[in-house]
Amino acid sequence: MPADHTNGLRDDDRSLGEVVNRISENASTLVREEIELAKAEIELKVSRLARGAVVGAVAGFFVLLGLIFAFQALAWGLNDIFNEPYGWLGFLITTVLLFLLAAAAGFFAYRSFQSGAPPTPDRAIQEAKLTKEAIEHPELETAAVPAEEVKK
Repeated sequence: MPADHTNGLRDDDRSLGEVVNRISENASTLVREEIELAKAEIELKVSRLARGAVVGAVAGFFVLLGLIFAFQALAWGLNDIFNEPYGWLGFLITTVLLFLLAAAAGFFAYRSFQSGAPPTPDRAIQEAKLTKEAIEHPELETAAVPAEEVKK
């Protein structure tokens, strides 16, 4: 067994070492990319939850305004019962409109919460499963989800 001049390693050992090194680098890159995918997916879900919370707060504000107008309408209505029968109709219409806006904003908030909760990296987990499957069975082709698709 003649040794070459590179640290006493044979050509077979050196190529095996290079393969192991390359596999280690590829695995490290793969892990980093999986972490980036998980981060992107969680950021997307958290932003949806935050948007839903903001719209939910706006819905609460519309309900508050609706209550203010409802009490105004009640006050004017009671006043008009004794003086003028139809003077409060504008306040009542405004109240109904504000409650309709609150209902629409509340529905949007509900949908945003549903699409963002729970904030788990589902696509990253699926990608990890596909990667594991590809490593265990290299003869099978698997479809990967690109990280750019997650950020949409």
